[in-house]
Amino acid sequence: MIDRFLKAKHWQLFTLMFGIPILFQIVMMGTMFSKINSETNPDPTEIFNMFKFFPIIMILYMGVFFGWFWSIAIGLQKKIPENVTMKTKKFKVFFFIPLVYILCISIFIGGMISGIMQTGTGPSGGFVAGIVGVIIPLHLLSMFGIFYSLYFVAKTFKTVELQKEVNFGEFAGEFFMLWFYFIGIWIIQPKINKMSENENTIDNKELS
Repeated sequence: MIDRFLKAKHWQLFTLMFGIPILFQIVMMGTMFSKINSETNPDPTEIFNMFKFFPIIMILYMGVFFGWFWSIAIGLQKKIPENVTMKTKKFKVFFFIPLVYILCISIFIGGMISGIMQTGTGPSGGFVAGIVGVIIPLHLLSMFGIFYSLYFVAKTFKTVELQKEVNFGEFAGEFFMLWFYFIGIWIIQPKINKMSENENTIDNKELS
């Protein structure tokens, strides 16, 4: 699976991570507004019914997004110079924190929407306050995990590219390109493809 991400073309990843989710949102919002405009008293359950697909799309999107990050951070470790040490265990901890958080939030939202559709009533104020009190610290921790993952992935990429120990100033550009991945993917992924191709070339020479 890691090799598939490393060898994937930029347009393929862009379509999966950005194109399909945006298209889904456009279709969903268009359908929703169409129902509201065409009906005098639109049924709220029909509108909420559309949102039940949101967690599924979110999980698929995050699977591709985090899969790409994991493939760069872990898949390129074998290309790291021997004199450079990367803290992969620390990365794995902070990598899975936002992944688990987003998965749980997506399931929770899906369950809450399903509950509202079945009962016709929303959650109580106390329940909402309690959930917010739990979500805020978890959300902040998740954000830190995402930023650390961005940092580690960018550092790994630049270390492999330059074949030396790098500081943040040297991979700050890659950090922001990964952050704004819908732009950066067009620049970073072709370089990753070349790194993967070089590895295959070396392996073929060794076999021959």
